[in-house]
Amino acid sequence: MSATSTNGTAAAKKSGSFSLIKVLLEGRAFFALIAIIIAFSSMSPNYASVGNFLIMANHVAIFGLLAIGMLLVILNGGIDLSVGSVLGLSGVFAGWLMQGVEVGSVIVYPPVWAVVVLTLCVGATVGLVNGILVAFFNVPAFVATLGSLYVARGVGLLMTNGLTYNNLSGDPSLGNTGFDWLGFNRLASVPIGVIIFTVIAVATALLLTRSAFGRWLYASGGNERAAQLSGVPVKRVQVIVYMLSGVCASVAGLVLSSQLTSAGPTAGTTYELTAIAAVVIGGAALTGGRGTVLGTVLGAFVIGFLSDGLVIIGVSAYWQTVFTGAVIVLAVLLNSIQYSGTRRS
Repeated sequence: MSATSTNGTAAAKKSGSFSLIKVLLEGRAFFALIAIIIAFSSMSPNYASVGNFLIMANHVAIFGLLAIGMLLVILNGGIDLSVGSVLGLSGVFAGWLMQGVEVGSVIVYPPVWAVVVLTLCVGATVGLVNGILVAFFNVPAFVATLGSLYVARGVGLLMTNGLTYNNLSGDPSLGNTGFDWLGFNRLASVPIGVIIFTVIAVATALLLTRSAFGRWLYASGGNERAAQLSGVPVKRVQVIVYMLSGVCASVAGLVLSSQLTSAGPTAGTTYELTAIAAVVIGGAALTGGRGTVLGTVLGAFVIGFLSDGLVIIGVSAYWQTVFTGAVIVLAVLLNSIQYSGTRRS
């Protein structure tokens, strides 16, 4: 009886310890964000203010939009290295339209809603090409999207000859004003970029948890062969996730260029790495089939709040890169620990 009680107590302690470790691993992005806020609030009285949080959230929205699209691709077991270039190309394309398009001998200035729709089509087109290459031609996602990265960046440079489109606020006499509304206006004191980010995050979460497409995506990412045998349209899912990733990148490009009221072909350089980092910090598995929108959003906030906090306390930009890289390596290590434990179970 005594031995049984001792064994039961030991098992309970082991179970409790395991549960605590599991909670810490699964909620690491949330706990890291809380730790960052507490640490920087103690070092700067201006950090923990509603106004500063909203400003930082507006910065996070750019990375967060890219990260949501990246999450969909990673859940499918792929990768999309082209999102940063698509962001830059989308901004340049929107700027080109805002500057006026020559049709014959007449220069046409499209309304802002047309600029937005056409720009989203650019991102969807790049994503469609990526998806077709991966799904139907079996090109590795790394190679296909790396090629798209260079093509999209090159097209942006060709369109502008390496220059930047400025003054995208438009002209009332041309009927193309309102583009800067995305970047500067607020609803109930909340920046429009944050609202757009929130709406897309909620819509994506509902897509993943409440739709057949979400079940197909997790199934195909977890085991593509088994999903095919179960009747999941794996190739269609692959094409759609890359298109959605391209659309998210275009939205991010629109928001960024409207915030700056300018668009340059080099915008978004290395942003794809930040998006991947946000997804990994949020707990998604790079092998596919595991990850949530909430975790990805928290991962984006971890990176954004860490970077802005280092700026506020005056840390060198070089050290910011070191700290960000260290956080990414730690996140990947924790992912390995978490999912290796799951496989053993």
